Amino acid sequence: MFRPRELCLIRRVSRSIDVGDKIPAFELPDHTGRRVRVVDLLGRGPLVFFFYPRDETPGCTKEACGFRDAHAELMAAGAQVFGISSDTIDSHRQFVEKFQLPYPLLADVGGQVRHLFGVPRSLLGFADGRVTYVTDAAGIVVRRYVGMFQATRHVEQALEAVRAVPRT
Repeated sequence: MFRPRELCLIRRVSRSIDVGDKIPAFELPDHTGRRVRVVDLLGRGPLVFFFYPRDETPGCTKEACGFRDAHAELMAAGAQVFGISSDTIDSHRQFVEKFQLPYPLLADVGGQVRHLFGVPRSLLGFADGRVTYVTDAAGIVVRRYVGMFQATRHVEQALEAVRAVPRT
């Protein structure tokens, strides 16, 4: 049983990060095993983090390939893109190779970062949710887009938000 203080901490952590909030500091391995730390990314331009349910599923593949196809445009606007799911490093490596994804996929095995962001589960709690966050260079969220069944809209929303972020 939870004590009141523990319950309060769980509520605070599971609250969804929203527009105007600073993203939490985290560190995850990418598809090559290299550690990616948010603090090392700040100050370089907008950040795009798209949380998706699983590698190799139809919707997730459409979303990942959409970010691939828009990658040059996102980079031209100064953005860095990162996909995040609970899949393993090996699964991510295979997904990146198969679809020639030009950005890192971060392995959030166990879903700790997903929980920090407050990304909801979907499909009656059986699948991880699909949420995209776009931040400015300081890590402040300027756009949050939730759409489990609108995988391709995530790319459109990210592009629109990145274009609106002032250049540093």
